[in-house]
Amino acid sequence: MDPVEEKGGESRGEMTRRTFVRIGLTAVGAGYAAALGYPIYEYLASPAEKAAVEAAVKDVTLEKADELPAGSAMMFKFGGMPALLIHHDDGTWTSLSAVCTHLGCTVQYEKEQKRIHCACHGGVYDARTGANMSGPPPKPLRAFRVEVAVGKVVVSRA
Repeated sequence: MDPVEEKGGESRGEMTRRTFVRIGLTAVGAGYAAALGYPIYEYLASPAEKAAVEAAVKDVTLEKADELPAGSAMMFKFGGMPALLIHHDDGTWTSLSAVCTHLGCTVQYEKEQKRIHCACHGGVYDARTGANMSGPPPKPLRAFRVEVAVGKVVVSRA
């Protein structure tokens, strides 16, 4: 037996087919595990990240929102979630979360009916209080405190 050869006839300095296939299958397996693991990680980690972002934001200043005409609404971001600012016909202001409490769809203000509607499953909310009026939503929308000043509207946690 040649001193350079090891058991099985493999030499020390060369890569055999068996070693090459083993390394290749290990790399493919690691890539497959990463491709499956990343979405699972994002799914499990995102609620904690969203909660941290949401908790970090205490108030939002909306420049020139005081110019919003009576009877209309605007969407804005409160932290990482959409929210509604509604200027009612009588001059009062309301701000509510724009996330449906049923399955998390984004709700819209319907000016003609003076209500908030979720188009996903037909949920309806009161535009002044956020109370769920009909449809599948189990809870009311989260309300925010509104302070109107010259040139801006400040929306903060209630």
